[in-house]
Amino acid sequence: MHFTVEAQRMAKEHLTDGAIAIDATVGNGFDTLFLAQHVGEAGLVYGVDIQSMAIESAKQKLQQANLLHRTQLAVMSHANLTDLLLPKDQGQVSVAMFNLGYLPFGDKSIVTTSAVTRQALDHTFRLLKLGGLLSVLAYPGHSGGAEETAMIAQWLDDHSSFFEVKRFQDSQNTNSPILWSMSKCRPHLP
Repeated sequence: MHFTVEAQRMAKEHLTDGAIAIDATVGNGFDTLFLAQHVGEAGLVYGVDIQSMAIESAKQKLQQANLLHRTQLAVMSHANLTDLLLPKDQGQVSVAMFNLGYLPFGDKSIVTTSAVTRQALDHTFRLLKLGGLLSVLAYPGHSGGAEETAMIAQWLDDHSSFFEVKRFQDSQNTNSPILWSMSKCRPHLP
């Protein structure tokens, strides 16, 4: 199974014209482009990454596809997503995608971390609409990845009554990426 392809396949089921989506870890921009292709002319994709080269890579892909106008991109931590979203879009997000770890072909010492990702998950939970999809792809094989993966599993246990969860992993590979697909089935508490 190619986990990024599976994450996009599941996300597509939640995207309609006018949808609001988030790419919480833009990376090389492939998920950002995918989301922009599926939110329609009335939709909007918010994308963040802490590395400016990631945002520039995404902008190039979006410009080539004539889809940059469907996005709002920022160099910032995924823990600060709520600072980027317009108030009218908060609580209206159809899909939020996280592809954790490091930027492929980038500096592998710059990685997502447990504490920051936990903050981002807490914020994203509140940004999702009922029925919205939260997709998280974690990589336990890189430095800090096992700790981050364990944190996500614990976060899901803590929020299990709010999501319908699917989990995908190659059981033959102890360092296999893990993909969680979570559909929000209950609103958050005030």
